[in-house]
Amino acid sequence: QVKLVESGGGPVQAGGSLRLSCVASTYISTMAWFRQAPGKEREGVACIDSVGNVIYVDSMKGRFTISKDNAKNTLYLQMNSLIPEDTAMYYCAADFRRWATVVAGDYGYWGQGTQVTVSS
Repeated sequence: QVKLVESGGGPVQAGGSLRLSCVASTYISTMAWFRQAPGKEREGVACIDSVGNVIYVDSMKGRFTISKDNAKNTLYLQMNSLIPEDTAMYYCAADFRRWATVVAGDYGYWGQGTQVTVSS
């Protein structure tokens, strides 16, 4: 069983930045960030595979950066130029698969989430 623990969320003003972290209990090849706003479906943000290939959802490109430290079993999401529409619970997901995707159903392990609230 792989455990994922997110941190780094919190309140921030529009235009600000946050860095989310997700620590896995063991090495796992592909990891991703998803988010879910109140009343909306969970949506993909970005993903990264074991060799560092990344995919971003179009609306996140240029503002968000995903990275992974395999030595620390830690996934990061640097979020810049935050807007109120980024307010959501952010979830870390992971799976032992070769290719990373931003499809929630492809991930078998999930963290509890960390709340990001962007005020205008």
